[in-house]
Amino acid sequence: MNEDLEKLVPQVRRDILRMVHAVNSGHPGGSLGCVEFFVTLYKRILEVENDSNQKDMFILSNGHISPVYYSTLARSGYFDLKELDTFRKINSRLQGHPTNHDGLPGINISSGSLGQGVSVGLGLALSKKLNNDPSLVYVLTGDGELQEGQNWEAFMYASANKVDNIIITVDYNGQQIDGSTEDVLDIGDLKQKFEAFGWKVLEVEEGNSLDKVYETLSIAKENSKKGKPIVILMKTVMGNGVDFMMHTHEWHGKAPNDDQLKIALNQNPETLGDY
Repeated sequence: MNEDLEKLVPQVRRDILRMVHAVNSGHPGGSLGCVEFFVTLYKRILEVENDSNQKDMFILSNGHISPVYYSTLARSGYFDLKELDTFRKINSRLQGHPTNHDGLPGINISSGSLGQGVSVGLGLALSKKLNNDPSLVYVLTGDGELQEGQNWEAFMYASANKVDNIIITVDYNGQQIDGSTEDVLDIGDLKQKFEAFGWKVLEVEEGNSLDKVYETLSIAKENSKKGKPIVILMKTVMGNGVDFMMHTHEWHGKAPNDDQLKIALNQNPETLGDY
């Protein structure tokens, strides 16, 4: 299984790079940093292969990293790989931020208005509880996104109401569009904050390791439904896998030019065949 995922990771990176390059628009930095998370979540964690309505759900709150989302969905069989060629084009289902009004498989809500995904995830989790649905809700949010106040109302509500069938992961890369999170608006000690808000906190220092991400998500899953909501603080590297994009906010929302694309693709050899 892990060998297959190791081959999938560079292919997803290639998809991301080619999509944003083709339209000179999009967000490669955060997308590249979350490849291992998405591949692990969709290939090893989410329980969706059943005939009932009781299936795990995923919400991408930081919707601007849609390229990694679309690539993972396509390579998990939700829609044809060739549709990736339509990314950010007029009348495409693959808009810059995920939308569900065109019925794109795998997209549960329209997202990208930062700070709202956690609240939506809580609503879904509460609905599952009311319907005696044993499945879980997973949400990915960004560390810069936590500067939005609505998140903290949601975090307080979740613990107060023991919403313990939700697992939030924070992409903790320390970067946002205008610089580092520390320089733009320091979010402080997230572990202490979440613990003070009554959440069970898990940390993964190597968020770009398939093994470490799987291990942490598995632990989170095992500890769900025990009275506390769970948050994973996942340390990642923005632009991971492309040396000139790593450790900087400059590639948050900038597409590579022709020469840069060639360099980036050469750093991520083709493993599964392009679409």
